[in-house]
Amino acid sequence: MKRVMLVVLSALLCACGGGEHEDLRQWMDENTRNLRGKVTQLPEVKPYEPVPYEVEGQIDPFRSSKIEPDSKYKQGGGKSGQFQPDFEAREMRNSELEKYPLESLMMIGRININKIPMAVIKYDGNVKQVRVGDYLGLDFGMVTEIGENELKLRELIQDSAGDWSERQSSLHLQTTEGGSK
Repeated sequence: MKRVMLVVLSALLCACGGGEHEDLRQWMDENTRNLRGKVTQLPEVKPYEPVPYEVEGQIDPFRSSKIEPDSKYKQGGGKSGQFQPDFEAREMRNSELEKYPLESLMMIGRININKIPMAVIKYDGNVKQVRVGDYLGLDFGMVTEIGENELKLRELIQDSAGDWSERQSSLHLQTTEGGSK
């Protein structure tokens, strides 16, 4: 019985594979007759040429001067230089105004005592007179000039490389309590 079923099933499958799709096969043959696959040719491979890496005369990428330019005031490099402040002299001066940042100090007046110009500085609710050569501010600021409306000073600041340089700053006369600098 199994054999009979197998023969009948085979005959049915053969009958299904007849010539009814012959027109489709003919159309495919006609349209693909002149088609040829075309692969574009690869570009010519150039041989590898190594480039020499010469370190001589180039900047070390790990030095701080790669980020910041060399200070024009630097003499020996490192934590020194022409403008390095005298820390011991600062301790000996023990100036009250050197304990406050420049932003918290206000010039509230100017007076002349014996033809010597003096500026009146207000700090933390107190008032003090300063003259040319006195120090104020946290950055070793020395008063260089006292004008009618401003006090000029020279400060010493340290950069990230540890070198010291000069910076000019000023305090302007404040006419009101909330005046601008």
